[in-house]
Amino acid sequence: MLARTTDPIVAVATASGRGAVGIVRVSGARMAPLIEAVCAKNLKPREATYLPFRDAGGAAIDHGLAIHFPAPHSFTGEDVLELQAHGGPVVLQLLLARCLEAAAETDPATGRPRLAGLRVAEPGEFSQRAFLNGKIDLAQAEAIADLIDASTEAAARSAGRSLSGAFSQEIHTLRDALIRLRMLVEATLDFPEEEVDFLQKADAQGQLASLQVQLGAVQQRARQGALLREGIKVVIAGQPNAGKSSLLNALAGAELAIVSPIPGTTRDVVSQTIQIHGVPLHVADTAGLRDSADEVEQIGVARAWGQIEGADAVLFLHDLTRAERPEYADADAEIMRLLSEKLPESVPVLDVWSKQDAAPSAAPHTGIGLSARTGFGIETLRRRLLEVAGWQAVPEGVYLARARHVQALSRVEEHVAVAAEHLAARAQALDLLAEELRLAQNALNEITGEFGADDLLGVIFSRFCIGK
Repeated sequence: MLARTTDPIVAVATASGRGAVGIVRVSGARMAPLIEAVCAKNLKPREATYLPFRDAGGAAIDHGLAIHFPAPHSFTGEDVLELQAHGGPVVLQLLLARCLEAAAETDPATGRPRLAGLRVAEPGEFSQRAFLNGKIDLAQAEAIADLIDASTEAAARSAGRSLSGAFSQEIHTLRDALIRLRMLVEATLDFPEEEVDFLQKADAQGQLASLQVQLGAVQQRARQGALLREGIKVVIAGQPNAGKSSLLNALAGAELAIVSPIPGTTRDVVSQTIQIHGVPLHVADTAGLRDSADEVEQIGVARAWGQIEGADAVLFLHDLTRAERPEYADADAEIMRLLSEKLPESVPVLDVWSKQDAAPSAAPHTGIGLSARTGFGIETLRRRLLEVAGWQAVPEGVYLARARHVQALSRVEEHVAVAAEHLAARAQALDLLAEELRLAQNALNEITGEFGADDLLGVIFSRFCIGK
């Protein structure tokens, strides 16, 4: 459910814990009485003023900067007060409590509460107010959270482009093209007796073909942006002592997993997020796949299969030093059979041959040969992982996108493709053509929030942090 959008709200807008500076943010209407109570003076708009923050008795809680952003020229579009104090959690909680207390006090000038109904903000409610008041669209609101959560520099830069409106502008361009086409179709439907063929005269087929080309480009950038945000889950699988833990350490550039010649050393999942050219890869090292009488190892193997079944890509690691042994080859073949059964065809399984340094003459005929000890083949594997992830380049124009954006664009593509078929049929299918164009526009509007259900908005903003 959406929060009550008319209540004034307050929250600590900085991360929990100690820091040099912390911010308490208030948003609402007619903020002057509250400012007078807490700051003991009027504030000039958008000008930082150093002063003491006063408690109910007039004593200073702390000294810091106060800034007043009058509506509508603020982040939320409402009156906003920011109190920048020292970043101790006790100080910030005292300021928060003082704002709530002062809001409930009677204003001598009016005889009413200084800021009636002030309450602590829910997660993401400041950004939600900005969206509802038309300061940002939904894609930009999501970009705020994505910028905060960005795990790589490339993701942060792409989120910044989304926040600046680059993604939204692309969506608006597509929407405007759809609206022009809808106008032509509606004109043809409304004036069937006219001899003028509006669709042919305006080259509707050419416009629709151009729209499909533009849509394809936006989809490609959105898929790349979603990849930067989400990354992919890569699971390293194979028999015991195939070198899985050594490979994880080599990819991560750190000693994360225990490496030992004793089979069955890894009994639980060891995960690490690494980045390759800015793309996050969530890599999991798993227990060696084999039958075992050890109860703990059995649990580890079961967890390994659980990780494999949820993977976006699997690195099937083979040991080159044992590849010629029949029993080892048979066990590898059985693992491959199980992988084929448990994984959908869309999940790639990469054959990786380890310990190339210990068996230089046993180079694999297929797959990637590498040595975690010397680093041989590691860069080749990194490039192959990027290919598997679907990353084609590092284009500067990429904006951060979410899975729901990609899904919405896919629906647009489907509706536009059907619309093209109806357009080719001309008069016999104009009603159907108009409906497909309308559905395509609705799917686009879901991205920016110009059309969307309240439950969707509630889910999106509830995942933001408090004070944002």
